[in-house]
Amino acid sequence: MANLTRTSNPALNEKAFKGQVAIGEAMTLEGTVNKTGLLLLCVVATAAWTWGLSHSQAPEAAIPWMVGGIFGGFIVALVTIFKQNWSPLTAPIYALLEGLALGGISAMFERTYPGVAMQAVGLTFGTLFVMLLAYKTGMIRATQGFKLGVIAATGGIALLYIVEIVLGGFFHIQVPAINGSGAVGIGFSLFVVIIAALNLVLDFDMIERGVQGGAPKYMEWYGAFGLMVTLIWLYLEILRLLGKARRR
Repeated sequence: MANLTRTSNPALNEKAFKGQVAIGEAMTLEGTVNKTGLLLLCVVATAAWTWGLSHSQAPEAAIPWMVGGIFGGFIVALVTIFKQNWSPLTAPIYALLEGLALGGISAMFERTYPGVAMQAVGLTFGTLFVMLLAYKTGMIRATQGFKLGVIAATGGIALLYIVEIVLGGFFHIQVPAINGSGAVGIGFSLFVVIIAALNLVLDFDMIERGVQGGAPKYMEWYGAFGLMVTLIWLYLEILRLLGKARRR
C-alpha cells in the first residue's frame, strides 16, 4: 500500500526522500523555495532566447533548439531522478534545457493565437499560488484517498498519451475527439489541467515531509527540480487548453 500512496510525480515520491538523512546541514523549506526561484529564472532565460530567435529570424530557426531541449531535458530529468545527489548540477541544466523547449513551443502557439503565451504563464502562476494557499490553509489535504485518486488519474493520462503517440507515430491514427476544439477536447484538456494542478499538492506534501525528516541539503535542489517538473507540465497543458479554446 505504501507504494500506491506516493506522489505521481516520479521526481517527488516517498522513495526520493526515504533514507535521506542529513549528516551535516539539513534541507529547509526556505532553501527549497529559493532554489525553485533560481530554476524558474533559468527556464525564463533560455525560453526568452528561443522565443526571440523564433521571432527575429525564420520561425524554423528555433526548432532544433526546441527539439534538443525536449530530449535533453528528458535525459537530464532521468539522470536527476536516479542520481539525486547530482541535483545541484543537473537541476539547473534541466531547467535551462526545458526553457529552450518552452520558448520554442510558446512561440509556435503565439504565432497562431496572439497573446496566448502570457495568458498561460499568468494562469500557471495563479494556479500555483491558489494551490499553495489551499494546501497551507488546510483546504486541500494530501490524504491517502486524495493521493490515490490523483495518482490513478495521472497514470491514466500518461497511458493515454503513450497510446496516442504510438498510434500516431507508427500507425498514423489520430484521436480527434480529445485533440479537437469541441466540447470533448476542451473538457479533456480542462480535466488534465485540474489533475496537473492537484499534483502540486502532492509535491508540496512530499517536500514538507523531506524537510521534517531532516533530508540532506542537496535535496533542496531535488525538491525544486520535482516541483519544476509539475509546473512545466501544468504550463503546457494550460497552453494547449487555451489553444483549443481559441480555435472554437
